[in-house]
Amino acid sequence: MLQLLVPLLGLALAYFALLDGWYLLRVPCAVLRARLLQPRVRDLLAEQRYAGRVLPSDLDLLLHMNNARYLREADVARAAHLARCGVLGALRTLGARAVLAASCARYRRSLRLLEPFEVRTRLLGWDDRAFYLEARFVSLRDGFLCALLRSRQHVLGTSPERVVQHLCKRRVEPPELPEDLQHWVAYNEASSRLLRAESGLGDEVGKDQ
Repeated sequence: MLQLLVPLLGLALAYFALLDGWYLLRVPCAVLRARLLQPRVRDLLAEQRYAGRVLPSDLDLLLHMNNARYLREADVARAAHLARCGVLGALRTLGARAVLAASCARYRRSLRLLEPFEVRTRLLGWDDRAFYLEARFVSLRDGFLCALLRSRQHVLGTSPERVVQHLCKRRVEPPELPEDLQHWVAYNEASSRLLRAESGLGDEVGKDQ
């Protein structure tokens, strides 16, 4: 028994030391839970909620949740959101995938040790290349919006329009993006043009995600 236990402990130690172990476990578990244990969400624009709590491993030297942890929690909640509304399944059926191309975060108040919170995720809209999502971190102690994250999920292998059409069985016009999000999209497009010019690439070559 001891001869078996030592190698297992060694493998577990190597797994968590060399890989981002908890993240690699949590994302597939969140997706499986969304697909198998939770009801399907038919409304693509509906808000979904993912519960969390600030753990000691989430803290930084100031003893509040590290800013990078917000991005990770938003990533897990976003994966569950896209699984539950069927977008991940549609992408798989169409032989496509979605990758994070851009994100921005606004931090309004710290989340403290053991503080419960919800990540409230919703799809804001889409264009010819990407889906745009929002994640709100809401403290369950008083309902305060502690952080707001926006993300651009670039679709590879198909288009967001085809994904939505596959889910809804008809062509759906994208909703108008919020004004502040439109400014952020314009900033990203301007940044892409500058970076392509800096690299000596034209607008038709090597376009950013």
